[in-house]
Amino acid sequence: MYEVENRAQDVDGAVFAHLRTAVDWTDADVVDVGCGAGFHLPMFAAAARSVTGVEPHPPLVAAARTRTAVLPQVRVLEGGAEKLPVADASVDLVHARTAYFFGPGCGPGILEAMRVLRPGGRLVVVDLDATAHPYGAWMRADLPQYDPAAVETFFDAQGFAMTRIDTRWEFGDRAALRAVLGIEFTARTATRAFEETRGTALEVRYRVHVRAKPAPGLLLPGS
Repeated sequence: MYEVENRAQDVDGAVFAHLRTAVDWTDADVVDVGCGAGFHLPMFAAAARSVTGVEPHPPLVAAARTRTAVLPQVRVLEGGAEKLPVADASVDLVHARTAYFFGPGCGPGILEAMRVLRPGGRLVVVDLDATAHPYGAWMRADLPQYDPAAVETFFDAQGFAMTRIDTRWEFGDRAALRAVLGIEFTARTATRAFEETRGTALEVRYRVHVRAKPAPGLLLPGS
């Protein structure tokens, strides 16, 4: 189901189009934190010098390695965001999409990303915007303790610039839509979401947070 979801998400490529304008990874060294089964690794590998997927769940590590077996510039390592198996100042881009970096409490992961980035490198965090569209309302229904404004304030205080990106999710049929809603939400909210959705498409807004690693001797807010 996660593979079905990955293929349905952002079918127009809006997030990656924005990333390419914000961070050029051509001939760069990239780390994808929480890479899962490696869905995004080939996309980075098409232009990057090297791509390292980091994933804490062994079965997903195995799946990502299988997916990228024919890509010699890609490696997949077992590990977590707070202890990346990557050398100091060795990469140009650390990317995390809906993984680990959810606002307050993710400070250790930010510090770890700054460790492995070269000066001028970027940490890019892509998360879901719970303030927008029906999808955001469904998220808040399941996570009443989640405060989107507090998360944005946190990232702003840490020196991130933020951009909102509207995307379209498109499923092959309503059965696939229903199944994916079932893994994203509680049964009650998934039923509500399915009933409120016509056809096979969803509008989903993301937030893209970008922070650069400063040159030696310079500090960003929250450093």
